[in-house]
Amino acid sequence: MNLAMHRVGDAWLSVSATTRKPRKGEVDGQHYFFVSNDEFDAMVEQDRLLEWAQVHANRYGTPRETVEQHIAAGNQVILEIDVQGALQVREKMPSAKLVFIEPPSMDVLESRLRGRGTEAEDVIALRMKNAETELALKNEYDISFINDDLDECADALVAYIEQSAEEKDE
Repeated sequence: MNLAMHRVGDAWLSVSATTRKPRKGEVDGQHYFFVSNDEFDAMVEQDRLLEWAQVHANRYGTPRETVEQHIAAGNQVILEIDVQGALQVREKMPSAKLVFIEPPSMDVLESRLRGRGTEAEDVIALRMKNAETELALKNEYDISFINDDLDECADALVAYIEQSAEEKDE
């Protein structure tokens, strides 16, 4: 959904921290902040993460400071996070809008994961198992979109973000 964010003028897409190793082509500070387990532990202990979770055998979290800076500047902050993190954000920021992006089917999700060519078989199996749990929590979100056509899903997401911004301004 990064594609859609460029169409929302005041949107800022947060960059998460992770303990996983970079995939080919990923750039530290652009795709993720790649940190060691010790660095991640320190971020948790110092309350420097808005949310964090263990996901697919690695830890991911959203650095708090930059999110708060962008909110203070009037930007719409977009967090691309898992269900565990989203529910933590809902607790800390009740006015946050949660958007669930779901695959058209579990078969399509598995095909997409395999098509990337970046995951080992055991990781794909874990991700598929986790997806079932995550899908069961989609009703905790304000809205959900099925990503069966990337352009249509991006259009719907942009429209929802713009509508939410208008409602906030009223």
